[in-house]
Amino acid sequence: TKRRPSAAVHSCTRVCLLPAAIFRMRVLSLAQGTRRASLRAQQLRPLSRALSTITGRPKSIDEQALQEQQRLGMNPRPGGLPEWVEMWGVDSFRKTGYVLAGLSAASVPLALGGHIAELLPVLLTGTTAGYWALGLKDIGQKSHTLRRNFPVMIHFRYLLEGIRPEIQQYLIEDEQKMVPYSRAMRNTIYSRAKMKIGADTHALGTRRDVYSPGYEWAGHSMFPEPMCDLDEARVLVGGPACKQPYSAALLNISAMSYGSLSGSAVSALNLGAKKGGFYHNTGEGGISKYHLLGADVVWNVGTGYFACGKNVEPPAFKGQREFDPELFAKNATRPEIKMIEIKLSQGAKPSHGGILPANKITPIIADARGLGPPPWSDCNSPPRHSAFSSPAGLMKFVAQLRELSGGKPIGFKMCVGRPEEFAALCHAMIDSGTVPDFITIDGGEGGTGAAPAEFQDSLGMPARDGLRFINSMLIGCNLRDQVKLIVAGKVYSGFALVRMLATGADLCNTARSMMFALGCIQALKCNSNHCPTGITTQQPHLESGLDVGTKALRVANYQEATVHSALEIIGALGCKSPKEVTSDMIYRRSATNGGYGVENYADLQAEAYFAKLPEGALVDPAKKDQLPPQYVGWWERGGEIYKKAGTA
Repeated sequence: TKRRPSAAVHSCTRVCLLPAAIFRMRVLSLAQGTRRASLRAQQLRPLSRALSTITGRPKSIDEQALQEQQRLGMNPRPGGLPEWVEMWGVDSFRKTGYVLAGLSAASVPLALGGHIAELLPVLLTGTTAGYWALGLKDIGQKSHTLRRNFPVMIHFRYLLEGIRPEIQQYLIEDEQKMVPYSRAMRNTIYSRAKMKIGADTHALGTRRDVYSPGYEWAGHSMFPEPMCDLDEARVLVGGPACKQPYSAALLNISAMSYGSLSGSAVSALNLGAKKGGFYHNTGEGGISKYHLLGADVVWNVGTGYFACGKNVEPPAFKGQREFDPELFAKNATRPEIKMIEIKLSQGAKPSHGGILPANKITPIIADARGLGPPPWSDCNSPPRHSAFSSPAGLMKFVAQLRELSGGKPIGFKMCVGRPEEFAALCHAMIDSGTVPDFITIDGGEGGTGAAPAEFQDSLGMPARDGLRFINSMLIGCNLRDQVKLIVAGKVYSGFALVRMLATGADLCNTARSMMFALGCIQALKCNSNHCPTGITTQQPHLESGLDVGTKALRVANYQEATVHSALEIIGALGCKSPKEVTSDMIYRRSATNGGYGVENYADLQAEAYFAKLPEGALVDPAKKDQLPPQYVGWWERGGEIYKKAGTA
């Protein structure tokens, strides 16, 4: 037979439920107060507008509504504490602790008498002890005011803050919202990487608002052309001075260093590039063993001269390094190295350096960066190069690397900053006769493992603007046919690739899209060394979860499917090859005419701030009257910068 609960058990139960009941009543009261305040504000708003026309003080009645909201406990300021936390305090903590202690003590005789489970006193006592330990620790520490004022309860706020990104991403985020890549963009990459059946098809039409400003589309032809072969779509990189030109794919892996990425991630990217026949950019962290698994490699030479430099003794600053021609020649002549890219700046953190502390340098990292045997010192990557300090010096450096590498394509990577400084580079190219084989344009929207927020958000010209400007400057200098333009900046789909071709690019790089192909879930923990997918971490237990063979196949699948999609679009435009894509084939919805305006990329390039110049307009005096005034100013100031900077 079941024993009926005693009166003592009923009493204990009521005591346990009392705080919850009080809390529920308080919440209901606050909700009713909130509704009353909202209704009162709505009733006062018309009166406020009427009085504002007479008194000129439109805020007076709204201020009263705001005070009413604050009186009822509402917090109109975003980022404040939740109401249930503000109801708490040190006194509330102590009172609740005494209640828990009393319940723990009262539960012991009840358990001994068989009225409640014997485990319950243990649980209550443990909970009470933990509660007091955490609360007293919060009160005793001096680093966080919130913990001192709201002991124990404030940790619920920290918990909500901690899971907010996941809640936002999985439950709230819109399909098209970019932070920085939308779910729709990521799903396209995931599906193509996994080669899911029907991945490139959708039902019931587009999910995009085609009448919203910013919507873009390509104008197809009534007479489409068959899709060209992949070999016909490749781009030959190498100008007249290049002895070993390289045939590049339309889409390639952008610069990502070993160290920023795990060894398994770099290996998967390299093997995927080998399988797909496209190149893999090393990033400025040097040439690691993971980059030498068989793919074509573009060696990124940064300001730290990793794998081509040496430490300066004694250093003028911590970790100072200088260019080493012999070490460069040794690595540049490797058969895997197809092109060399001088890094001037990066879109996500232009003109920003960094330092790798000695205690974080491993033997593999030291080998990749050419640091020699231990003991290692701090490894510095300054904001600017030490091998040159002027536009003319950069052109000399390009010529030097071309000679040391045996005539391989030499170019540089930059995020456009000041237009007159690129004009100075053009002056140096014309006067010296040395022209880079390619220029990689990185955009301010580009990605990075870690960078200051202000540099990511507010420095650097976006990719399409930078591409339009550099393309126009080279055309105006009669140099465009000697230089191939590579662009990186959220190229994730076939249309995104075609749009870059229409803007002036010859081929494209992508970094984050390749990371998504590896399995990145956009956890935004690249700078924490706790990447859950093993991509941007050096922790062995996380890195080991990334299967190199599987991910390499997915990287190759994604690149192949994206290029295939781009070539299908190019054929639909009536073009036989990517070279025939022009700016007048892309349209964009503008905010004019009530939001129903239409702009053509060709019109944008003719009328925009970075307008497309006539051929030779910058160097032919007869065409000077065709130059927009901003280009005249950039060209003249660029000439002054070039002359004052010297030849070093």
